[in-house]
Amino acid sequence: MIKIGDKVRFLSEVGGGTVTGFQGKGIVLVQDADGFDIPMHIRECVVIETDNYNIPLPAEKATQAEKKRKEEQPARPANPQVAEEPAHRVEKPEISVYRQPEMKGGDVLNVYLAFVPVDIKAVSTTSFESYIVNDSNYYLYYTYLGAEGKAWTIRSHGLVEPNTKLFLEEFEKASLNDLERVALQFIAFKDRRSFSLKPAVSVELRIDTVKFYKLHTFQQTDFFETPALMYDIVKDDRPAKQVYVSAEDLQAALMQKKTVDTTPQKPKPAPKHGGKQDIIEVDLHINALLDDTRGMSNGEMLNYQLDKFREVMEQYKNKREQRIVFIHGKGDGVLRHAILDELKRKYPACKSQDASFQEYGFGATLVTIKQ
Repeated sequence: MIKIGDKVRFLSEVGGGTVTGFQGKGIVLVQDADGFDIPMHIRECVVIETDNYNIPLPAEKATQAEKKRKEEQPARPANPQVAEEPAHRVEKPEISVYRQPEMKGGDVLNVYLAFVPVDIKAVSTTSFESYIVNDSNYYLYYTYLGAEGKAWTIRSHGLVEPNTKLFLEEFEKASLNDLERVALQFIAFKDRRSFSLKPAVSVELRIDTVKFYKLHTFQQTDFFETPALMYDIVKDDRPAKQVYVSAEDLQAALMQKKTVDTTPQKPKPAPKHGGKQDIIEVDLHINALLDDTRGMSNGEMLNYQLDKFREVMEQYKNKREQRIVFIHGKGDGVLRHAILDELKRKYPACKSQDASFQEYGFGATLVTIKQ
């Protein structure tokens, strides 16, 4: 049986070292000649030199010290009238400082944000868990934030230990819209060790909420027993590129494209005022909003459609009894669900219902402005 202190060599690869501890079921930590702890399955190790004395535990050290002290004390005198001399020598207990074992190659930062379905077999209805995965030898002081408009709120903050994953929160599918824009900030350091200084990290992400409705989105990883959706925060010491594009930046890019492109462009749909009831119609089909969607993911297109919805709502939110028909199409109902959720959270006073089936089919929602 392999013990701490044994010298071993590896069977399937070159190398070996001294056993310094155990990690999980059947995994030993082997310290190589460079001082790094390498995790290796116990079946892949063969003992070449054993230390029969092993490394004593603190309790064993205290027992051995007490036994030695008693052996060094003089025997009690036979005459009970002779007083026993008090013992003046007090042994100080040994103080040991535990240091987290380091993994080879772990001085390069690799940090991920992960989302894991609680029940992968029911991905359409299950809740989800979010984690920070710290695949490095550094501690991380972190803050995890969510955005609503231009304001940010902290969803979680704390300390992530080296080479571990930390649970952040569990959320239902109804809360997905709150995760459209998130940010992760942290500083990296080592405790009671010298280390290379890493710059502070602040990465803002646009989460593609549509992916949470697709089973193939979640893949097997080295960090979870069940499939997970992983976002890079830092990869090989390099922070992930900002993937959030504001509606203002996107509009500016489209306007610039218009001035450069000499081809006649299809006019953008404006809200239509129709009939004596003055109902405003807004077509949210992506091909009615954008001329070219090449390179855009489903999530980016959904966010652009929602930005258009918010723009119209902000424009008419103070016009009492104004009626607006948002044409979103039937599809799989993702855009309709997102609109209803937005109305519930930001415009609870407004009334919503299915628009006329005769005029719009089953793919439109009628919103009446209330104050």
